[in-house]
Amino acid sequence: MALSRRLLPLFLRRGGHLPQSPSPTTTLARALSTAALPVDAPAVAEEDDDAITIKGVRISGRPLYMDMQATTPVDPRVLDAMLPFYLSQYGNPHSRTHLYGWESDAAVEEARARVAKLVGADPREIFFTSGATECNNIAVKGVMHFYRDRRRHVITTQTEHKCVLDSCRYLQQEGFDVTYLPVRPDGLVDVAQLADAIRPDTGLVSVMAVNNEIGVVQPLEEIGRICREKGVHFHTDAAQALGKIPIDVNQMGIGLMSLSAHKIYGPKGVGALYLRRRPRIRVEPQMSGGGQERGIRSGTVPTPLVVGFGAACEIAAKEMDYDERRVSALQQRLLDGICAKVDDVVINGSMEHRYSGNLNLSFAYVEGESLLMGLKEVAVSSGSACTSASLEPSYVLRALGVDEDMAHTSIRFGIGRFTTEAEVDRATELTVHQVLKLREMSPLYEMAKAGIDIKSIQWSQH
Repeated sequence: MALSRRLLPLFLRRGGHLPQSPSPTTTLARALSTAALPVDAPAVAEEDDDAITIKGVRISGRPLYMDMQATTPVDPRVLDAMLPFYLSQYGNPHSRTHLYGWESDAAVEEARARVAKLVGADPREIFFTSGATECNNIAVKGVMHFYRDRRRHVITTQTEHKCVLDSCRYLQQEGFDVTYLPVRPDGLVDVAQLADAIRPDTGLVSVMAVNNEIGVVQPLEEIGRICREKGVHFHTDAAQALGKIPIDVNQMGIGLMSLSAHKIYGPKGVGALYLRRRPRIRVEPQMSGGGQERGIRSGTVPTPLVVGFGAACEIAAKEMDYDERRVSALQQRLLDGICAKVDDVVINGSMEHRYSGNLNLSFAYVEGESLLMGLKEVAVSSGSACTSASLEPSYVLRALGVDEDMAHTSIRFGIGRFTTEAEVDRATELTVHQVLKLREMSPLYEMAKAGIDIKSIQWSQH
């Protein structure tokens, strides 16, 4: 961490402060917890120097961060890899006539190889983009536009990320057919139903690897085998899967795959599209420009971000097993702690086929928005950050068959590499307190405990 350490004195002179940790082994995790970081966001401190008021909400300090599906903190080792390409090696990787361009180009290619290695791909099959949303647009629209003369049908699921669903709706407006497969109550797709939905003119099957809201892991290998047997291209949005579960594009029969750096402790603003070379899959570019990334995605490749992405992939390859064991233990600690003191808690999505860093819970007889507002000391989410502006219940939970009132009460806890046991225990304590507090005020909870079947009540309107 040589460069980041050199920047530390400057940070401290500007009023920053670092957390005090009792032991060296917890220093890194606590330093990366947002509960321990200084506040640079626009905030107003009144009576309490540590109090923060932002967007009309006043809290005593920075909340614990448990929203790892929305984004992850940058690993300090990733930042160290990136800093030279901001400060000294800042050349355009497409400049072919001098050292600055050559060294940046070499760094980009090294990063490309690291991303490819993590998923078992050839580096020539990796194309850098701005993120998974752009990758999904290129994959869904690009494939269907290229093969439009022979392929007019797309298959996806009702629980895909919004950018995949919106891309499919865009294709429908152009005259393509789209089949939106339902999922089972555990969130998994029925592979037999998927196989039956494939038609002679099906050009693409797009199924998310790990769901961003409920964390379920789809049977990629089975889906890939079916697509390979039927001669259909298979695309998966693996933004939530990369570096968290093992991925082998050849073993899983994946033809196209969307990846994102900021979900694996890398920088925001960079992603990668995996595009199979043999047998070759063609796409129509969605952006015109200078022909960078072999014409698939024009635009100057952002060297520091790409280098950070490569470093994040290299770290993930080394630490994936350890991270999984640790995150799994923390998830169980959180779940056991909540369920020991709160009844009528529902786990959304399969627990058997699930990434352990995602725990989506619904709390009966509690109003969801009140629960979220009461958990001001914990940064959690009620669903995807990309659809959080909507007051509608999660379409993912509704696709699972979750009742609307229960879908409104869901909370997604995201646990990651730098989450600590102390944070999990504090999140458990605050969640239990708030749920019990809201239930004390809930007449529905009282009625349910009295044995009244609430669903059988005919409510009158005035």
